[in-house]
Amino acid sequence: MKMGERSFPKTIIDLEKLMRLKTCSACGHPFNLGDPVVLACGAWEGPPRLIHEHEAVYDEITSSYIERKCFEARRGS
Repeated sequence: MKMGERSFPKTIIDLEKLMRLKTCSACGHPFNLGDPVVLACGAWEGPPRLIHEHEAVYDEITSSYIERKCFEARRGS
């Protein structure tokens, strides 16, 4: 890895996160232990939230994850 290069903000759901988060803000489905999640911006108000990885798109321009529906809406306009 080159100096200054950062990896994507990706993690998995552990027991502590499972008890605190309950459901995904993007799809509404409950989290399960071991689910891959990413910190992403979305249509909700407030700071980025942890959502299922398959519900997010990595945006190379901003170097961050964006909720898939929000990304498609932004690209369509």
